[in-house]
Amino acid sequence: LKTLLQQQQQQQSQNSNDNGDQVGPLTELNAGLSPLVRGQHRQAKKAAGFGRDGESGVETGAAKADQELGGEQETDARQKASSASPNPAAVMATGLPNERKEQTANEDQICLTPGCVKAAAEILKNMDDKVDPCDDFYRYSCGNWIDSQVIPEDKTSVSLFSVVQDELDNKLRNLIEREPQVNETPIVQKMRNLYESCMNTSQIETIGNEPLLDVIKKLGGWPVLGEGSGWTQERQESFNWLDLLIKFRQMGFSHDVLIDLSVTPDFRNNTRHIIDLDQVSLGMPDRSYLLKGLNDSAVAAYYSLMVESAVILGANRQEAEHQMLDALNFETTLANFSLPREERRNISSLYNKMKLSQLSNVAPNIDWNKYLTSLLDDPLSPDEEIIVNVPVFFAKIDKLLVEVDSKTLANYMMWRVVLQSVSTLGKRWRELAQTYNAVITGQEREEPRWEQCLSSLTGTLGIAISSMYVKNYFKSDSKERAMEMVDYIKHEFATILDKVDWMDDETRREAKAKADAISTYIGYPDELLNDTLIEDLYSGLELQRAKYFGNILHLRKWSTDYSFRQLRKQNLKVDWRKHARAATVNAFYNSLDNSIEFPAGILQGAFFDKAKPNYLNFGAIGFIIGHEITHGFDDRGRQFDKDGNNRNWWNADTDSRFKERAQCIVDQYSNFTVPENGLRVNGINTQGENIADNGGLKEAFRAYERWITRNGIEPKLPGLKLNQKQLFWVSAANVWCGKYRPEVLKMRVLVGSHSPAQFRITGPLSNLREFSETFNCPAGAPLNPAKKCSVW
Repeated sequence: LKTLLQQQQQQQSQNSNDNGDQVGPLTELNAGLSPLVRGQHRQAKKAAGFGRDGESGVETGAAKADQELGGEQETDARQKASSASPNPAAVMATGLPNERKEQTANEDQICLTPGCVKAAAEILKNMDDKVDPCDDFYRYSCGNWIDSQVIPEDKTSVSLFSVVQDELDNKLRNLIEREPQVNETPIVQKMRNLYESCMNTSQIETIGNEPLLDVIKKLGGWPVLGEGSGWTQERQESFNWLDLLIKFRQMGFSHDVLIDLSVTPDFRNNTRHIIDLDQVSLGMPDRSYLLKGLNDSAVAAYYSLMVESAVILGANRQEAEHQMLDALNFETTLANFSLPREERRNISSLYNKMKLSQLSNVAPNIDWNKYLTSLLDDPLSPDEEIIVNVPVFFAKIDKLLVEVDSKTLANYMMWRVVLQSVSTLGKRWRELAQTYNAVITGQEREEPRWEQCLSSLTGTLGIAISSMYVKNYFKSDSKERAMEMVDYIKHEFATILDKVDWMDDETRREAKAKADAISTYIGYPDELLNDTLIEDLYSGLELQRAKYFGNILHLRKWSTDYSFRQLRKQNLKVDWRKHARAATVNAFYNSLDNSIEFPAGILQGAFFDKAKPNYLNFGAIGFIIGHEITHGFDDRGRQFDKDGNNRNWWNADTDSRFKERAQCIVDQYSNFTVPENGLRVNGINTQGENIADNGGLKEAFRAYERWITRNGIEPKLPGLKLNQKQLFWVSAANVWCGKYRPEVLKMRVLVGSHSPAQFRITGPLSNLREFSETFNCPAGAPLNPAKKCSVW
């Protein structure tokens, strides 16, 4: 096998030409800004394709978890959606022919094509065949890969997802750093300006703290810095938190530091947009961190960051320690007011619609008309409808804002301005951030500057960079192959719906109608190739080559403006901008559109390769396809109908039986203990993803079996004593091969919506009789328990 691989690599080298597809050294996935600051851009990410609100992603390893958990609190547990996303043609699944192709001698033949030889080599390199697959299939499939990996100092993890992301990042870097091309469009220069302003660290060091100090003064000062910053006795007496929040919005800072305000599709009439009010977005990964208090190392690190930031800007250390402790206690109170993630899974309980005139009944001390009209920059009538997600939070903060002293409130609010600014400042600030990140994620040193700057670019101008990517790299023939797999897997899910014995007929009809209505987006929309549309999308956005701090402020304001302008516009389900972030290694289900999406970035590498046998592709990307389809029928997705509206279409008895089956999954995963830290998986928070994993893997395997009936069995791989179905399972497990730092693994377990990697394999496999049959696992083996859980 090794000789074959070497010969084929030599032949490929001789036959290849330089098509720009070669990349430099691999670097791990960095899915946005630094973990410290990513969440501070939450409002910007709600708009114009800068976030995937409303969608359930397949979750691409720990680096993705950093994006979800490493910044402000993720309050969108009910899958809040922004249809304003500036993100291909919807392709509906078709019926499958029923003809059967005779089985051939391929079952025992060996495939020696370059694709097969390479795939065999990768599997052999990954697996530890000394492990009994019926005992620990994750270790069996990934053991050698995990043992051979060393996590770089500037990373929190390494995984096969990150390998694909590394390759993608290097391609994007090549595009943005290359010499300007003939007929280059203005948006390309804007992207280059943003990237170069970030890369120009000498200019950033020369400017120093001046941009931030100037902003602080314009905002009226930071009490901890004293009168020199603008905080005078007169200012303290006249302080008004709402006036300061309005200035945040006008200057490009997040306005979600006390109350989360967004414009989203109306969950129960998703053809229109509506104002949405939610609990605060916090500065730490989750409310649960703050509630542990200063005895917790992560909270202590956060407090230290607050104090040191004030000292850098000129505060007296003793005063900084005292005043920042008050600010931390205030933020902890806000965390205490907030609902935990476990209590945010019922969408109906978060849908509390009322008129603007009625908001005063919930929180009478807040000037709601001023708050909303000023931040939205849109006149509102007393009859304007608004969704209030957590009324009890607003009742509590209403009283708190009256009782808290103005210095503490201003210190907290201005701290959030400083926190949002850290990534745009000099080396001393980045070192501060790194010290904090080391405690939260275990990352030992900051990432290379180009990775930080590329993340800033992809996190804000994702559609523009995706346009460049698909024009230069993506091969359109992958769309057709992937769409064929989607057809098979959707067909299999429909078959499962026909056969489940716990659904009544009416609910089954509704479920089948929803499954049939799922729209599929693969690769990228054709509009990404239209330069005029891309230019129009970013019209009015100006970015300068030498002002990174100002560029980020301008981007935040521009994107929030874009999002809020959607309020009076119709929500179009077929809007191409929702599906245009093609340079993404992830996949999505959107409950409000009832759609699944597989961007160009994931249709490669370990997930999909047209040169590989289909038993590998069905195991990898097929598993992910099934996962996303099943999201439409997990504990949250099932709360939406075929049109993407929040509606209860479940018969009461069937609803109870679903909950019983879902509870089996919750209990099963709650008993999984992470060996690295002794923590148990949160079965409630992860149930949606676990249901999707269990259903998705079953659907993918059965779809592959159906594919065999039409196309016959493909030859096996060389050098492996595994048949085709066994290789399907190995391919599925390989998707989740990963190695994580203890700190980030702890964060994933405590506040993540996805189970740790090994349980994304051992969980579903222990519930699937097809796996045990394939590997002849004896009854009672760890992966063939007597009790099995099944929702779909």
